[in-house]
Formats: sequence, structure tokens, C-alpha cells
Amino acid sequence: MFFSVLLLVVACGAEPGNELSVGAATVADLNENAPQVEALLASMTLEQKVAQMIQGEIKHVTPDDIRTYGLGSVLNGGGSFPNEEKFSSLQDWVALADAYREASLDTSEGTAGIPLLWGTDAVHGHNNVIGATIFPHNIGLGAANDPELIAEIGRITSREVAATGIDWIFAPTVAVVLDDRWGRTYEGYSDRPEIVGEYAGVIVKALQSEGLLATAKHFIGDGGTYRGIDQGDTNVSLETLLEIHGQGYYSALDAGVTSVMASFNSWNGNKVHGDKTLLDNVLRGKLGFTGFVISDWNGVGQIPGCTNDSCAQSINAGMDMIMAPEDWKALLFNTIEQVKRGDIAEERIDEAVRRILTAKFTAGLFDAPMPSVRAEPLLALVGSHKHREVARRAARKSLVMLKNNDSTLPISPTANVLVAGTGADSIEMQTGGWTITWQGTGNGNETFPGATSIFAGIEQAMTDTAGSAVLSVDGSFSERPDVAIVVFGETPYAEGQGDVETLAWQQEDQRDLGLLRKLKSQGIPVVAVLLSGRPMWMNAELNAADAFVAAWLPGSEGGAVADVLVAGADDKPRYDFAGRLSFDWPNADLNATDPALPVADNLFAYGYGLSYAEPGEVGQLNEVPVGAPNKLDRLVFGGTARDPWRTFVGDSVDWEIEVFGSTASTAGGNLQLKTFDRRIQEDSIELTWRGRGASGSQVYWRSRESLDVRALASQKGYLVIDAQVVEPPSSLVSLRMDCTYPCNGEVDLTKLLQDGSLLQWQVVAIPLSCFADRGADLSNLSSPAVLFTEGSMTVRISEVSLRTDIPAGAIEFCP
Repeated sequence: MFFSVLLLVVACGAEPGNELSVGAATVADLNENAPQVEALLASMTLEQKVAQMIQGEIKHVTPDDIRTYGLGSVLNGGGSFPNEEKFSSLQDWVALADAYREASLDTSEGTAGIPLLWGTDAVHGHNNVIGATIFPHNIGLGAANDPELIAEIGRITSREVAATGIDWIFAPTVAVVLDDRWGRTYEGYSDRPEIVGEYAGVIVKALQSEGLLATAKHFIGDGGTYRGIDQGDTNVSLETLLEIHGQGYYSALDAGVTSVMASFNSWNGNKVHGDKTLLDNVLRGKLGFTGFVISDWNGVGQIPGCTNDSCAQSINAGMDMIMAPEDWKALLFNTIEQVKRGDIAEERIDEAVRRILTAKFTAGLFDAPMPSVRAEPLLALVGSHKHREVARRAARKSLVMLKNNDSTLPISPTANVLVAGTGADSIEMQTGGWTITWQGTGNGNETFPGATSIFAGIEQAMTDTAGSAVLSVDGSFSERPDVAIVVFGETPYAEGQGDVETLAWQQEDQRDLGLLRKLKSQGIPVVAVLLSGRPMWMNAELNAADAFVAAWLPGSEGGAVADVLVAGADDKPRYDFAGRLSFDWPNADLNATDPALPVADNLFAYGYGLSYAEPGEVGQLNEVPVGAPNKLDRLVFGGTARDPWRTFVGDSVDWEIEVFGSTASTAGGNLQLKTFDRRIQEDSIELTWRGRGASGSQVYWRSRESLDVRALASQKGYLVIDAQVVEPPSSLVSLRMDCTYPCNGEVDLTKLLQDGSLLQWQVVAIPLSCFADRGADLSNLSSPAVLFTEGSMTVRISEVSLRTDIPAGAIEFCP
């Protein structure tokens, strides 16, 4: 990028002292840093150089580790906090930043004394920090269509990140999303390359405005995979790849983005993390990027022949820094050995470290005061009223009105309003994934001090006038309302766990649709407010509502919804709907010609959106799906518990401890649960029973209401568990299927877990009839799987499901 930017300066006839700005630095700054970079590089040992290329995760890297090994960087992953304390204060974050910096500058143990970079995924505000301002996800900002507003959000995010002593932001995501079944759809601004290109440069400049580093991600083609499968294959020519998926990088690089993160996906069958054509020839040669490239979380381990702690291929392909959250130490030693034996040329190491050092010098890290000194004047800004007002304005502008028959909206200020639905008073649902925790789950309203739920905003708007608002999640009421607002939609998810097979809104009990229909059948005008991370086939729900608003994932300021839905005291709209679709809205659940392709039948085209100034009517819509829904199979657990199931652990001290986040323990401490990376980040759990105490411990999944699975059993259905035994059990192990207590059916798993069959990952399928024969009432199922032992053992589980078929190679088991 230095060369291409310098050419632009010469072409424009820039005078000395008026050089083109590149992020927080100028071209002159970059050139001036070159002698310092070269002098430092020449003084460094091989071990010190390789250490600069390694990034570990704060749960696995202490300040003492930095003092000893001199790593170049750390990150906090989603759901990772100082001292592993979710409710860490701003001061806790800053104190850890101080400790890391102090350790990185300490040369007493032989390190080079180079300041460390701390990176964080601040993708919609400083979303890992309690009390920070949470903005709408990118899909909503795309609908807002306001680059100046996006820039303001970027500047605020930069200030709030800087207030915690962190230097580096893993944003923006510049994916062009072509198949909305992808679980990261909400991270994209649009399905149009030109829109992504327009926004990328704007947000990069804003994020780097406080002297922080920004990251354009994920290079390249992450939004174009087959069937929208996360980390799948994007099969297109290089010309098409750049024409569609490269537009955000053109503008991000022009804006001076410091780093680029490689993508998990493959391009024509080859993992991008190991593809020299893309990382070197294209990104550097063709696009002119001269910053540094970082891998994604254990991304190098997905390259054939590589592991999380050893991958010469990726470094040789052009990877400058490797994100190895837990395996950083082994990666450090293995990489040093690979250089010594010639698998990696030391010149390639020098090239990577030169880029990293250049970024650190350019950001001013060598001369910067301690993070606490830099953060002090910014602390009061985190979650401030001024920042929240910008977030509220962004959420307001992101709302898209899809339907408003009979001018149901705006709601009269004197109305008696019933507010219903699971999303009405759930800040967790309105903020979505990548919020406090990685998947955005396990967050009650108390997790968001200063935030406002959608119901709270509506209640405030109504009581400010002569109206009233009542919350009733299930839609029941004692006094007939004038209008009902039903807030519903997707529960939070992030990558991997957010992928879907169809765009249909699939709920086993169709409770959201039933609620809409129930209220409408009583003659009550119904306003539907959808919280979702993607456009969805909602024809039945659209038919069941008089007005329908796509609210996306609006963030912490739920009052924005009332701003637009509820009229002022003069009975006129306080704000009009400004949001317009930045994605096409589907008229089908699947592509009728080829289900592998994105949906091509669109109900509302890109740019659609009604307003009070420009109203419109929507007629009756087709409710027949293209794909026949499988109403029998149910995924219970896949990285996280899937709706309506929840994960619990328990023992005799407390049998009911719900699992939130990446770790949990029974009250007696005999069972420890933590997330585990099998194929992708946190796609499994590891369960360790210690075998202590007189009573046993259990992990189980339970639904909010009992379910009838007799139809599944009649089709020879199974309970399917994908698991691995790490430490065989020392005592009896039971697997129960529970109905209303004391009803259950129990099978003995001890022999299966002890005989070595599951030392490698293995799918086990147990017929539902096996549990029914042992007493389970399948018409009243509450917990499909309860794993219990009094002894010690360690097992890993990546999936629990109820299915009518089992994969090839599965062990069918019924003792």
C-alpha cells in the first residue's frame, strides 16, 4: 500500500507537510519509521522475531508469559474477560492492558522489549464490555444507508475501545453476502458489492481516528460460499472473486487499513489461510497492500497437513501473524524449529516482522504512555448518553417497514398497547450475536446497564402522553388492548451456529405465528416487529400482521422502535421510517430450481421500504414452502443449546444450574464444563467429572415446555450424540431421557464409554424406543439427554439431536 499511496501523492502534486493521510499516520510518517524498523529488526534474534508473529488469547496468556516469551500480540475472544470475570469493570480492562504493556517492555528475560498489540472484535460497538454502547449490527446500518452516521459510529467505537487500553479492532467485516442462510449474514452491510465498497473505507478511517488499528475481514469470499455454509467453499474465478467480494478491500486499503484478516473459507477448494495466490500475489501484488495479514482463530489448523500449533505453509503463503489462542507456545517453538531446518526462510520471517513493527511504530506504540494514562480522559465516554443517542438514531434509521395495511402505524399516543412476544423485553435478542459473549447468549437485561429494551421504550413513549403499555409475553390480557405489538424473532447466534438450511422461520411449535394469529383473530390490530440477523421467508407472519417492521438487531437502544412506531402528542409521526432494504427480501424459503443456490424469488427488492410519507398495501401472500419442512428432527445442542432447549449442570447441592457462556460448574464443583474447539471455535463442550463426594453430577438439556416426540419414535427415531471420550469413566454412567418427574427412561453407557469405541470422535445413536421401553413417556418429554455419573471421566460432545436417520458409521446402541 505504501507504493500505491505514494504514487497517488505524486500524481496529486502534494506538497511536503501536506501528505495524504493513511489512517492515523501519513505516508511521511511511514517512511520516517523505516530506519527505526530496520535497526530494530537487525538487532533481533530469530526467537524474538517469531514471537512477534504469535497472538495468544488472554485466557491463556498471562503478563508473565509476555515477559518471558515476548509475544507480539494478544486478543480477547468473544466471551473472554479480564480475570475471566464477565462483569469486569473498565478499570479491570485497563489494568490488564497496563500489565501486558509493562511486561512487553521488560527485557529482563531476554525479550526484545517491543510493545504488545491487543486486538478485540468490536464489531458493533465495544461489544465485549459491560456498559458499552451497542450499535445495530451491520445489516441494520446497511438499511440505514447513511455513511456519515456509520463514520460517527466508527469514531465512537474507537473511543470506547481506547478507553479500555486496547489498541486494535478486528473490524470492519466487508463481506458481500450472497446466500442469507449464512450465519454471519448480519455482519454484512449488503448483498450489493458497491454498497460494501462505499462503506468500508468510511468505517476504516473512523475506526483508526483515535490512533487505533483497524482490520478489514475476512479476506476473501466469506460471503459467497456454497449454500451459505460458514467456512465453506467459494467457487468462482479470480476475476469474479475480486469483482464481487473484493470491493470492500479496494476502499479499505485506499483508506489505509493497517491489517487484513484471512478468511476461514476456501477458494476453489483451497483454504485461504494457506493460499499464496490470494495472500501474496493478489492482496499484495495486485491490490498493493503493505500492512500485515493476521489469521483467524486457529485458522491455520484447517489447512491440510497443518495443525493449530504448526503451519509453515500459511507463513510461506503470506500470513504475518497467527492467532493461536491456546496453542501459542507450541506454535512459537515449532515455528522457530521450522525456520532452523529450512521449512521457512528467515527472509520470510523478516518480511512479516517488518510489517508488524511498521504498524506498531506508525501507531505510536513505542512512545505511547501506559494504557491507563491514554484511557483516563475517555472513560466517561463509555456508554455515555451522547454515545447512546447516536446508537438510538442509528437503530431508528435502520428500521424497515415492510407492511402497513389500513395505516395501522403510527400508534395513537392515547392507545392502550399490548406488547407481546419473546423479544419484547429481551435486550439479548435485540443485540444478537457478538455481544458480551461470542454467540450473544447467556445475557439477561442486567447484563446491559444503561440499555433500554423495546418494551421499556414503548412503555416510556406511551406514558409520556396519555396512553399505556402492558407487557405480556404470551399475549394474554385482562383489558382488551387497542393494538398489539408482537416482538419476536431469532435468538442470538454467531458464526457456525447461525447457519440454517432454509430461510423459513422454523419453530417446532410455531408459537410466534400462533401468537400473531391469535391476536388478529380477536379483531386486535397487530404490529409485528421482527428481530433477525437476515431477511427471512415470513409470508405467513406477514399475512398474520396488519403492519410488519424489520428491526434487524438494533442494539442496546430499544427506545428507537417506539420513536418510529408511536405518534407524538399531536397524533403525528415523531419520526418517519428511513430504513430501506440493503438485501433482497425472499418470497420463498428455498430456491425452487436448485436448493443449493440462493433464493431467487424475491418478495421485496433491494431498496424497498414503506414510509408514512409514501404508504403502501401488501396483499395476501403465498404460504406454501418450496421445501417440505422436517417437523420431526430436532437439533438439541450444537455448540450451544438450540431453541427451545437449554443446557444445565447439577448435583445434590443444586440440580439446576443453567449454563451461560464458555464455562460452568456444578455447585459442589464435581463437574466442570468448558467450551472446546473441534472443527471451529467453541463448537463443542468438554465435560470433566472429578469423582469427588458422595453424590454424582449430571449435564442435561431441558426444554421450556414438555414436547411430544411420539411421531419421531414411530419413524424409528433416535437420540443421536456425537462425542469423544478423553478419560474413560471410573464408575457407572447413565444416560436418561426425562419426562415429568419422576418419569424417565435410563440406559447404561458405562461399557460403551470404557471399551475404547469413543476414543476418537464417534456418533452414537440410541433408538427412542430404547428409552420408552425403560419407562420414558415420549408424549411428555422434558429432557432428551441427561448424562450422570458418580465417578470421574472426561467426555466431549459436539452434537445432541433427535433424528429419524443416522449417519454412516454411527454406533447404534441399546443395551
